[in-house]
This record gives sequence, structure tokens and C-alpha cells, in this order.
Amino acid sequence: MWVSVALETDAAHADALSDALLAAGAISVSVEDALAGTDLETPQFGEPDASGSGPATPLWNESRVVALFDPSEDLIGRIAAATVAAGIDDLPEIELEDVPEQDWVRLTQAQFDPIRVNDRLWIVPSWHAAPDPDAINLILDPGLAFGTGSHPTTYLCLQWLTEILCADPGKHPSVLDYGCGSGILGIAAAKLGAASVLGVDIDDNALIAARDNAANNRVTLALRHSKEPLDERFDIVIANILTNPLCVLAPLLAGRIAAGGRIALAGVLASQAEQVIAAYAPWLGLRVGAEREGWVRLEGKC
Repeated sequence: MWVSVALETDAAHADALSDALLAAGAISVSVEDALAGTDLETPQFGEPDASGSGPATPLWNESRVVALFDPSEDLIGRIAAATVAAGIDDLPEIELEDVPEQDWVRLTQAQFDPIRVNDRLWIVPSWHAAPDPDAINLILDPGLAFGTGSHPTTYLCLQWLTEILCADPGKHPSVLDYGCGSGILGIAAAKLGAASVLGVDIDDNALIAARDNAANNRVTLALRHSKEPLDERFDIVIANILTNPLCVLAPLLAGRIAAGGRIALAGVLASQAEQVIAAYAPWLGLRVGAEREGWVRLEGKC
């Protein structure tokens, strides 16, 4: 049995309270929008600003801090001390809830079912059987990396790869998946007929997940940390990241497209499309190729 502790505070104290609760023995802490589910709910995408220094949007002014503790007799006293340490003068109302022990692995896995991308392509979590054994099935275990296939931006990218690579099955292009995460896009490209695929990411955990997923899918996926040089050119460049990083990376990504090659960018909200198009304009023209649930896929050709 665990105990969930919830307190409300403002944006100025949310981080300090989180740190103080961890110092008081919490095994995990999360910060949520206290107004979630109401008309005043504020979306957060956690996107860094152009300098890479941190999120462009601050935490919610009405924040709900939730911590998980072992049960103990002095729990309320420890929480009160944590609020003082966080610089909060008046003790907020404390909500306590017992959390029974569960099989967290099975609970997490239950959230992910096979996803049909199109007639040819399915994403199948490693713990599921393939619904259509005759389709191209991407066997996926996301691990600590982004990319389960359930997000609209991943779906948009997979649709594009299928269209491009299946349009000319006799052609076997080279592919760069920049910000590869779990490796899902690179693995899809390899299974759809790409001659070679390079996945690049800034996160070591992502590279580990991508390596393991490529092995599970029996495809070859070259992997490289973003700190390493990247001088090659590719027939297809795809990047599913976020708007600000995509803008910063414009010279690099545009410069990696081979003559006659194509590029697709995702992780861009519809309201941000013109910003990204303008960032790439010195090198190539981009257009909105598709939209899904408020997210767009931008496409271009050299």
C-alpha cells in the first residue's frame, strides 16, 4: 500500500514544493493543472524555447502537486515541513488517498493496443499478437523513449513514409530519421523498402530503445548521437520533434537532403506551421501535407 498526497499551490512554488517533498521521502512527484477538466484548463506541451534553456510556458498558476509516499505515522508532519521548506507560509489543504500495490508493468502495457496505420502497416506492442499477420507489423517496446505510435504526429509520419516508399517499390532510398526516439519511423522505413536508415537522437535512452526495437524487428538501423558529425545526404529526411527545435535545426536538416530528395517535419501544431515554413524558406519550400487532431505534417522537396 502507498499513500498519494495532493496539495495545491501556485507556479512560483510548484518546483520548490516538488523538491521539498522528494527530500521528505516521496518516491515520485508530479505537477498537474489544478483546473484540468474545466474551461480554464491550460495545455502544456513542455517545448523548450529557441535557446534550448527550458519550457517556453511556465507551470500552471493553479498547480496540483501529487506525491507518492510509503505510509508512516509522521507523514502529515513531513508534508508540513516540506511546505515550509518550499517557502509556503500557509499549509495548503492536504488530500490523502491510499494507493494499492499493483502490477505496474501490466497496467502500463494495458494502455497500448495494436494500432492500424493503414492497410499495409500496423504498430504492435511487443506483448501483443499481430492482428493481421500478413501486414507489415512494427513490433514495438517504447522503453524510455518517445514513440508508441499513438500520437497524431507519429501517425502522420508513418502515413507519409508509406505513401512515399510504396509509390515506387523498385526504388530503395536512404533515410534519415532525426530525433528517432523509439526508432519507430526508421524501422518502418526499413520494412517498407529503404536501402539504409540512420536514426539520430540526443537521448542515450532513445538510442538504446531504437537499437533493441530494430533487433526485435530484424532490420538494420544505424544509430548516432546528435553530438556526432552528420555530413551525409539522404533521399528522405524525416523529423518528428517540436516546433522550436525544428526551426533551430533548419540549416542542418535542409542541408542533409540529397538532390531530388524529400523532407517531412512533424511535432508542429497547426498554428505554428507558418513559423516553421518561414524558418526553412532560405533552403526549400514547405507546405502542409496533412493535419490530424490539431497537428500538421510539413512536406518539401529539393
